[in-house]
Amino acid sequence: MFKNKKLKLIALATVSLFLFSACSSKDAKVQEYNKPALYWYQKMMDEISMADLEAADDTYISLESEHRNSPLIPTAILILVNAHMDEEEYELANFYLDEYIKRFALAKDIDYVRYLKIKANFLGLNYALRDQQLIEDTIAQIADFKNKYSNSAYMPLVDTINARLYMAKASMDIEIANLYRKKGKEKAAEIYEARVKQSWVDPSEIVPVDVPFYREIFE
Repeated sequence: MFKNKKLKLIALATVSLFLFSACSSKDAKVQEYNKPALYWYQKMMDEISMADLEAADDTYISLESEHRNSPLIPTAILILVNAHMDEEEYELANFYLDEYIKRFALAKDIDYVRYLKIKANFLGLNYALRDQQLIEDTIAQIADFKNKYSNSAYMPLVDTINARLYMAKASMDIEIANLYRKKGKEKAAEIYEARVKQSWVDPSEIVPVDVPFYREIFE
């Protein structure tokens, strides 16, 4: 009985110590503020290196709110963009890209940022048949990129994505045409088949919709 009581006391002491440590760590984190920009930046980098992107996002907020005009902000945003893209978190990557474009539209590397946005949209296509609008929007962004940054070093990559998107779009139109034909809606099927014929894509070279088929250049 004495032995059981002793074990219970040890267990309670261990739990209490754990809770105290957790609370102390939490309090320390909550009270952390008014730090130099470099402190927040380095902390964010450390959290990214440990694959704790949620913590890195929170730390970026501290950096941005306490040092909004810091020259570290643009670099921090791009690091977060690439970190989220590596984790296939394309919506979060796009959030940061939109923030960068809004704040630093005149930056010398803006063509790189707009290329990253095109790439994030492209890699974010999970199912072509469910992402028709995203395909159309990205094709429009590519047209704008070609118009504004014709001499960009990223143009070959943008051209490749553009070709893949048109292939995905044509494949999608064929799938829709086949669905309409199965339902006996010949006129609707012919409309979508005509769209494929009007594009520069050769229908005989189109593979049925499959994400790896048009995303494989980045896999």
